[in-house]
Amino acid sequence: MAAELTPHELIARHRPTLDQALEAIRTRAYWSPHPEHPKAYGENGSLDAGAGKAAFDAVLGTRIDLGQPGTDDWVGGEVSPYGVELGVTYPHADIDVLLPAMKAGQRAWRDAGAETRAMVCLEILKRISDRTHEFAHAVMHTSGQAFMMAFQAGGPHAQDRGLEAVAYAYVEQVRTPDTAEWTKPQGKRDPLVLTKQFTPVPRGIALLIGCNTFPTWNGYPGLFASLATGNAVLVKPHPRAVLPLALTVQVAREVLAEAGFDPNLVALAAERPGEGIAKTLATRPEIRIIDYTGSTSFGDWLEANARQAQVYTEKAGVNTVIVDSTADYKGMLSNLAFSLSLYSGQMCTTPQNLLIPRDGIATDQGHKSFDEVTADLARSVDALLGDDARANALLGAIVNPDVKARLEAAAALGEVALASREVANPDFPDAVVRTPVIVKLDGAKPDAEAAYMSECFGPVSFAVAVDSAADAVELLRRTVREKGAMTVGAYTTDEEVEQAVQEVCLEEAAQLSLNLTGGVYVNQTAAFSDFHGSGGNPAANAALCDGAFVANRFRVVEVRREA
Repeated sequence: MAAELTPHELIARHRPTLDQALEAIRTRAYWSPHPEHPKAYGENGSLDAGAGKAAFDAVLGTRIDLGQPGTDDWVGGEVSPYGVELGVTYPHADIDVLLPAMKAGQRAWRDAGAETRAMVCLEILKRISDRTHEFAHAVMHTSGQAFMMAFQAGGPHAQDRGLEAVAYAYVEQVRTPDTAEWTKPQGKRDPLVLTKQFTPVPRGIALLIGCNTFPTWNGYPGLFASLATGNAVLVKPHPRAVLPLALTVQVAREVLAEAGFDPNLVALAAERPGEGIAKTLATRPEIRIIDYTGSTSFGDWLEANARQAQVYTEKAGVNTVIVDSTADYKGMLSNLAFSLSLYSGQMCTTPQNLLIPRDGIATDQGHKSFDEVTADLARSVDALLGDDARANALLGAIVNPDVKARLEAAAALGEVALASREVANPDFPDAVVRTPVIVKLDGAKPDAEAAYMSECFGPVSFAVAVDSAADAVELLRRTVREKGAMTVGAYTTDEEVEQAVQEVCLEEAAQLSLNLTGGVYVNQTAAFSDFHGSGGNPAANAALCDGAFVANRFRVVEVRREA
C-alpha cells in the first residue's frame, strides 16, 4: 500500500504538538492546541461555521459507506433530541468477516513503532479538528447538548482528551528502550554478552462502546489510547449517537490508508434497533480491550463476563457537595446553579446530593438556615434560567425519555424547593427542554436514603439536611465507598472541615473541588491537567487519563541473542 503521508512528513507536521502535549502532562499546566471559539475556524483548511453546518446538512439522509469488509446490511434510525430525523444509514457488519480483516493489519501497525503511530493519530485528530463545526452539529443532534457545549465539549475538549491519551501512550511505550547491550562479568572467564530487543506489542482488537451523552469526549480517550499502542479499534456507538463516531471512523480510515496502513485498523459496528450487539462483541475472543461509558449494571456485566479482555469502565456514581460555610455566598450559589443546570444535569460529573447542616451555615451575609440556603439556590437557578434563550443555550435538550421520566418522578420523593418547568425552543419546537428540580430530603429519615443514595441521572438534585458537618463528611465517605463518585465538592471556611473532606477523598479516591465560586465548575475537567475519575471508587475503574489507562493496552516482548 503506497503511502501518501510518509513518516517523515507526519513527524515534521506533528512532532512539535506531541512534544507540547508531553510537557503539558508533565507540568499539568493549561494548554490546548484546539481553539474553543467558533470564530477561530475557517483558515488553513478548517471549516468555518457556515461550511460546517453545510457539511452536516449534506450528511443528513445519506449512507455513510466506509468501505468496510463484511457489510451485510445498512442500519440507522437516529432521531435528534431536538426532533430532527437524521436519516443517516451506516454499514452493519458480519463480525465473522470484519474481525479477521481488522486483525490482518496489526502486524504492520505494530512494526511502525510508537512515534509513527502517534503521528498518525495526531493527523486524525487534526483532520477532525478542521471539521469541528460539522462535528459540533453531529454531537448536538445526537446528545441533545446545546450548540456551544456540543462545539466545545464534543470538539476541542474531546480532541484534547484524545491527544492526551496519545501522549500518555507514547510515554509508556518509549519508557523501555528498543535495544540494549547486556554484559555480565564472569571473573576470569569471558563475560556473558547479550543483545536484547524490546518491542511493544498490542493486546489485539479493542472494542469501544460509545455513550449517548458524550460520544466523542468519552470515546476519544479509549479509541486513541488503543490505536496509539498498536491495537485495531472496533467502534460500537450508542444506537442514538452513531453519527459523531461514524464520522470519526471515516476520518481515521482515510488517514490510515494515506499513511500506508490498513484502514481496517479502525472500523464501525452499527446495530439494528434492539439488536444489542455489545454483549456479543464483548465476549468474542478477538476482543482484548474494552472501553465503556454507561450504566453500572452493564459495566458490572462487562467486568464479570468479558474475562478475555482488559476492561475500562466509567459507570454511575452519586456526586456530592458538602455545603458547610462560605466566604462568598453569592458566588457559591451562582456556581452551584450553573453546575446543576449545565446540559440539564446530564453529565456524569454533575452534583446530585447537596449536604447541608439542618441548623444552617455561616456565610459572609450572616447565618443562613437550611431552608434559606435551598430557597436562595432555587432563586439563583431561576435567575440563571429565567430567560428562555439563555436557558436553551445552557440546558440543551433532554437526551431520552428515561431522563424525562426520572425528572418527573423526583418531585414525589420529598419537598420541592425548586420545581422544574418546560422551556420552549423556537428553533426546535419538538425538543424536550426542562429546568432542574431541587428536592429537600431529611438525611435522618430512612425512607429518604433510597433517593439520595441512588444515582438519579438528569436535572435532579437533592438538598439533604444533615445533623452537622461531621455527619456530612461521614455520609460523603459512605456514598463514595458504596456508590462511587466522579466528582466531590465542598464549601467551607473551617480548616478542620476542609481537612476532613480532603482526607475522605484521599482515602476513597475521589476527585475534589473546594470552594469554587468563579468560572470553574465541579462538573468540568481540563485535559492535560485534571483527572476525570480516579479508578479508585465504584464510579469508574480507570481515570482519564493517566499511565494506568494506557500501559496495559500493550505488553513488551523481549528477544535475546548472544552477541
